[in-house]
Amino acid sequence: MKELGAEEFNKNPFQLIGREWMLVTAKKGDKMNTMTAAWGGLGIMWDKNVAFIVIRPSRYTKEFIDSADTLSLTFYDKEYKKQLAYLGSVSGRDEDKISKSNFTVVYEGETPYFKEANLAIICKKLFRQEFTPDSFVENGLAEKYYPGKDYHTLYIAEIEKFLVSE
Repeated sequence: MKELGAEEFNKNPFQLIGREWMLVTAKKGDKMNTMTAAWGGLGIMWDKNVAFIVIRPSRYTKEFIDSADTLSLTFYDKEYKKQLAYLGSVSGRDEDKISKSNFTVVYEGETPYFKEANLAIICKKLFRQEFTPDSFVENGLAEKYYPGKDYHTLYIAEIEKFLVSE
């Protein structure tokens, strides 16, 4: 993969994240875990290029993100949609889903990502905040998306590198 400058990045985040999905991956000790996500964003915060992701407390990957300083967001060609669906529906607590997905783990420094990705965004965590019932301004959102009161945690992470397949 080759590094792309932030000013050269011209992908539509609404398409990438909302339609094509991404894998959120982090390492904890000598283990790593990943999950499929379709909520998040890219933008500017504190004069930095950042990614915004949200993780529910029940997700095993949250333990890894909470303990790591860095994480990766990876994106794939359509041919990998089946693997992304699998990685989003099975917990790493229950099985070695990464090896079953046949994805190849590679690293940028200490940050794991997958060789099969066409885009890897390497991020350093900056901020974490749990959603709370009183955070919602629009009526009905909490009831609709959190009937079990399993509110997401918001993470804001500085984008350190964009890596694209050659």
